[in-house]
Amino acid sequence: MARFIGKRLVQLIPVLIGISVLVFLLLFLVPGDPATTLLGQDATKEEVHRFKEQMGLNDPFFVQLGHFLLGLAKGDLGQSFIQNESVSSIVMSHLPATLELAVLGLIIALIIAVPLGIWSAVKQFSWIDYSSMFFAQLGISIPVFWLGLLLILFFSVDLNILPSFGRGDPLYSAIGQTIKTGNIYYVMESLKHLILPALTLGLMSAAFITRMVRSAMLEVLNEDYIRTAEAKGVKNFYVIMKHAFRNALIPIVTIIGLQFGNLIGGAIVTETVFAWPGIGRLLITAISQRDFPVVQGSVLVVALLFALINLLIDVLYSLINPKIQQQ
Repeated sequence: MARFIGKRLVQLIPVLIGISVLVFLLLFLVPGDPATTLLGQDATKEEVHRFKEQMGLNDPFFVQLGHFLLGLAKGDLGQSFIQNESVSSIVMSHLPATLELAVLGLIIALIIAVPLGIWSAVKQFSWIDYSSMFFAQLGISIPVFWLGLLLILFFSVDLNILPSFGRGDPLYSAIGQTIKTGNIYYVMESLKHLILPALTLGLMSAAFITRMVRSAMLEVLNEDYIRTAEAKGVKNFYVIMKHAFRNALIPIVTIIGLQFGNLIGGAIVTETVFAWPGIGRLLITAISQRDFPVVQGSVLVVALLFALINLLIDVLYSLINPKIQQQ
């Protein structure tokens, strides 16, 4: 297993280098001058030129790219133009909020999608099946920002039971405080801010996962060994969960892993709607301010997370089916 993981980690290196070069090239071609954005329209040509020289923006493309890749090799993502801090510290300070949001969104999606997809496959062509597929189609069709606004309108404006924006204490910190004091108030306050953006992401992902679970289960339920188990008098629950669901896990794990990656990427829109201080909102702000080092660092970290998620999927594949590891 260690050799298997090591091989996958080595394969990540050229992928991350390629992503780094592509992001740097795209930002180099983006119109707009970060010096003018930062210094303002009233800045003199001398001030703009001095800023560009200080930040290395007057260097040729390949020189800037070389400095960027050399910094990456040292673990340095550069310095923010706007905040005058290291990009690494800025990105890492926003990353926990995004991960917290994505993990809870995935948990909500799995709680909804896995039982619904299994039930829909077992009751194919019933009203349950049609209702679940309607829900899945609706979830795929609704834009995530519109769903977020609807949830804000209902839970925050009409019912006034949940906050519409911002983040409370981090959930891990609130859990620690609850354990320390024995007062569940801290967790509840944290969840109040977290539930709406997480529900927005979770419902979006639940639609995709429901369709995949149903499809994978239908394929397995038609296999001969399922009919054999039923003929032997094995209880229906064990046939579905032990034989069918277990053998349908490969495509289900695939879509779950991809959806988790999409949750991290899709959090950009959701974090903007709910003013959630995560890496997505940081990225939007950095783009508007032409803070290119922060944009590069944010995109690279998101790409690294996506690559690590794919690695985790590969590891789960080998655990579910050891033949994959041997191949």
